[in-house]
Amino acid sequence: MTTALLVIDMQMGMADRIAAGREQANPGAEAHVASLLSLFRAEGRPVIHVLHDEAGTPFARDLPGGAPMPCALPLPDETVLWKSRSSAFAGTGLEALLRQRGIDRIVVIGAVAAFCVTSTVRAASDLGFQVILPGDALLAFDLPAHDGGRLDAATLLRVTLSLLGADFARLVTTDQVAAALAA
Repeated sequence: MTTALLVIDMQMGMADRIAAGREQANPGAEAHVASLLSLFRAEGRPVIHVLHDEAGTPFARDLPGGAPMPCALPLPDETVLWKSRSSAFAGTGLEALLRQRGIDRIVVIGAVAAFCVTSTVRAASDLGFQVILPGDALLAFDLPAHDGGRLDAATLLRVTLSLLGADFARLVTTDQVAAALAA
């Protein structure tokens, strides 16, 4: 089984949210992202970065917010894809790239858990890829509730992981990824 690490939307716009004091569920997520990048690179496994590029948002590729975060800087030989939709599969050629390289399992990390990560994990599962999801390597923020008030970041991450773990991904921690890769 060939496994790739898929790093989603780890961009300076996310770092700006954190620096501004936005509530987040995983204060250690950046360190876990860096740790998993080190693991995959040390083992010579493929790493693919998918970054958000949307005009009129802080995540446009030509703006400072569109640049990769220091914890997730792509190396020159790593693939970087740009998306303008939620799923990393929408309009990026990711599925064809994975199939061309014989990759049938992905470890998904990055931002934001309830948005682009969720869309990507569900699409990957629907396309027949096995997904490993280390929940502690995901950025998760609070969100306004549809009926007023706010959903706190920890609850939102818990619900997101519960939904994805029920049918779309194997949930692990960063420390469990190496063992999951051997399985």
